[in-house]
Amino acid sequence: MRRRVRSPEARRGSRAFAALMLALLCAAPTAGDIGGCGQEAVALDEAKFFAQKARIDCGRCQDCGLSTDTCVAACEGPSPSAAFPEGCLPLVHDGEVCLRALSDASCEEAARFVADRGATTPTECNFCPEEEER
Repeated sequence: MRRRVRSPEARRGSRAFAALMLALLCAAPTAGDIGGCGQEAVALDEAKFFAQKARIDCGRCQDCGLSTDTCVAACEGPSPSAAFPEGCLPLVHDGEVCLRALSDASCEEAARFVADRGATTPTECNFCPEEEER
């Protein structure tokens, strides 16, 4: 079996490729950079969030032909008592993700979100899940 001899140019090319790959790996984002979307951590404004959520819910109800009491209430605007649970401080990014999930929901999903009995909440909108009691 004959051993293959590589030219000095081929070895330099291999080293250059290895150096390039190392540089690319070192330039990767750090753990803190991932998922931040470049936004500062700003608390979500309740009034703005619930007003936008009511508009989206009303629009989905109209688009999907839903006529629940929840739809009627959404089309009347947000409840003056709408608030996040005590101690729950979602961020602006959390609200954006929630509202996008509501907007993108199928009519079947939207019907579950605005049902008068047994309504569900998209997981993206469950900002402060209650701790399971043990």
